[in-house]
Amino acid sequence: MNDHEQPTRRRGRPPRTESAGTRDRILAAAREEFSERGYEKTSVRGIAKAAGVDSALVHHYFGTKEQVFEAAIAVAFAPALNAPEAVAAGPLDGVGERLTRFVFGIWENPTTRTPLLAIVRSAVNNETAAAVFRRLVASQLLRRVAAQLDLPDAELRAELAASQLVGTAMMRYVVKLEPLASVDLEQIIARVAPVVQHHLTSA
Repeated sequence: MNDHEQPTRRRGRPPRTESAGTRDRILAAAREEFSERGYEKTSVRGIAKAAGVDSALVHHYFGTKEQVFEAAIAVAFAPALNAPEAVAAGPLDGVGERLTRFVFGIWENPTTRTPLLAIVRSAVNNETAAAVFRRLVASQLLRRVAAQLDLPDAELRAELAASQLVGTAMMRYVVKLEPLASVDLEQIIARVAPVVQHHLTSA
């Protein structure tokens, strides 16, 4: 090999120093692909192309498309996992407003809203994606919220509260139903928080 030739890059696993960066790049590409195309129209090959890697690397790091989706949404869903702390951050009679403000704070932020939109759209349109979403929400969020309540039927209470919040968020940010889509956030919180409070703490 002369001075101007570059060594041939072999396919397969990247050097360890590149692994973290490659994995992050694949996840970022996956979130973008799922957001733009939805679960059904996204392929491992398309994710690999967007990330600039061989599709074998996607399988190496994550496995199947379902597993790639779960890993991608777990990262996107991470900000919501602080909801149990919001529940526990004050007296029980204010938990509805705290949780409502926390959830809509995530949706109002464009950085966190975009990947959440990808999750919701995929979950609505595909049962496999919906199953992944349910598993993540149930195990990582609702059970932890329920554990903070220490009340009868705590898990059902948490699910009803989450349904109220997710349903309102879908109408505002996904369906964009007017006037809900444009109304000031404080008006939404004022109306939704008491309902969430009722679900979480009423007798």
